[in-house]
Amino acid sequence: MSELKDKLVLVVDDEPRMITFMRMNLELEGMRVTTATNGREAVEKVREEMPDIVLLDIMMPVMDGFEALRRIRSFSQVPVIILTAKDEEEDRVRGLELGADDYVGKPFSQRELVSRIRAVLRRHYTQPPIPQTLVKVDDRLSIDFARREVLVDGKRVNLRPTEYRLLYHLVQNAGYVLTHEMLLSKVWGPEYRDESHYLRLYITYLRQKIEEDPSNPKYILTERGVGYRFVDFPGARRINATDVPV
Repeated sequence: MSELKDKLVLVVDDEPRMITFMRMNLELEGMRVTTATNGREAVEKVREEMPDIVLLDIMMPVMDGFEALRRIRSFSQVPVIILTAKDEEEDRVRGLELGADDYVGKPFSQRELVSRIRAVLRRHYTQPPIPQTLVKVDDRLSIDFARREVLVDGKRVNLRPTEYRLLYHLVQNAGYVLTHEMLLSKVWGPEYRDESHYLRLYITYLRQKIEEDPSNPKYILTERGVGYRFVDFPGARRINATDVPV
């Protein structure tokens, strides 16, 4: 409970029973709860109360969850978990594309909800260690880990926290294949080892931002059926064969 104690969670849902259910279970975990019943109110609450995490329903009156998420992301990187119907894969993908950190399908149990909150907070607030300051992959791509900057053709590319963590692990093991399970565990957490769609989606995001031709990547290479490998390059971090990839 200690890691969740006193964290402020904004619960956004237009169903009073759902709000009551989540409030009761989250308060049992020691969290503080504030609520909103539509997207417009949710955006205002994020600005005014600066919660540690947002649980955001998609189907709501006045302003739906997608538009609320889009507006929140225009000024805040607060972790957001969207709440969707179990079989609405399109909603999940759209939510992730708009900047959600995770999703939970309705109906869900207290255990599942709390587990997802823990994982998202851990991922968001625990940053990877800073390796060598500047990594120059080639004349086109360089990464300054100390400043958390990625430069493509001399221009800064904005990465979301999860994209940055994924790139960090790939680059720190350049030339080595990292399995799907390894990347999911390192970037998202052990609870996500079987959630391969997250990895595919974020690999696509990264390629769109750093590759000259995302459909024919030269930096992030696919090892079919196994995982992904960042291309080896001069000055890449070297690890011994007995080392475990970070």
